[in-house]
Amino acid sequence: MTYQTLCPTDLITVLMTLGHEAPHVALLRHDQNTPTFEESHHSLQQSLCHWAETLTHCPIGYMEQLYTFSSFPMQGAIPHIHITYLALSPSHPHACHGSLYQHFPWEDRRSETGNAQLAQFIIAIEQWATHHPDRQSRIAPAFGLYDLPWDDTRVLERYELLWESGLVPRTLPTAHTTPHGDDRRLLATALSRLRARIRYSPAVFELLPKAFTLLQLQQAIETLSGRFMHKPNFRRLVLHQNLVEETGAYERFTAGRPAKLYQFRPAAMASCYLGSAFLPIEAAH
Repeated sequence: MTYQTLCPTDLITVLMTLGHEAPHVALLRHDQNTPTFEESHHSLQQSLCHWAETLTHCPIGYMEQLYTFSSFPMQGAIPHIHITYLALSPSHPHACHGSLYQHFPWEDRRSETGNAQLAQFIIAIEQWATHHPDRQSRIAPAFGLYDLPWDDTRVLERYELLWESGLVPRTLPTAHTTPHGDDRRLLATALSRLRARIRYSPAVFELLPKAFTLLQLQQAIETLSGRFMHKPNFRRLVLHQNLVEETGAYERFTAGRPAKLYQFRPAAMASCYLGSAFLPIEAAH
């Protein structure tokens, strides 16, 4: 079936922040309230960034186009086109979808509850893939099976396999909001992208205050990746690459020896590589 009429299009900004022990997200829909372009805005992204900052009162330091997808509100209906952007902020908006690990608890490998659920899912999805070589070839890299390593960036692949196998629903209503039909897929896409970015780019610094301790930086990456890092390796990588510089100040109100405060060095923008600081994780069985 082909469509000759203009498809309805909406714009969605996925605003990511750091919450307590989990990344938090707010979905900002620019449908009826799409910002008008101003002469000072030279791109759609710049216009949306300005609109999102005005709406949430959160400064946005990083924004990129995330994904464009279509959905069908009902069978035979004209498809809706969704153009999505990922934005990062160190501040928290008042209204949000809450913790991403509420939507994907199995993605937090630091959590006993998340690991227990993942272990149950792996048993079920291996049964689902039995006698289906194509399914087995898909679940192996997604879940770190059959001697393959766990890849924390494969959030979307894991979610789609869990949904396809009937183990999780497409939507997960919460007390904060009632998500649209494809919101969980969109959130999985955003978390996948951000987990990849923090390995090979300074994106994590856009989620932190201007001055931070090395421990706060490590905890931020652990929170986003859902896994623990090797502390000595992490500090060695950060300092060896000159990613940060001392501010000359110390963290206040801490027990014991005050920790030094650091800030990101913009000159290190192209040399950020933290992927090897992650500890290997055994697949859950």
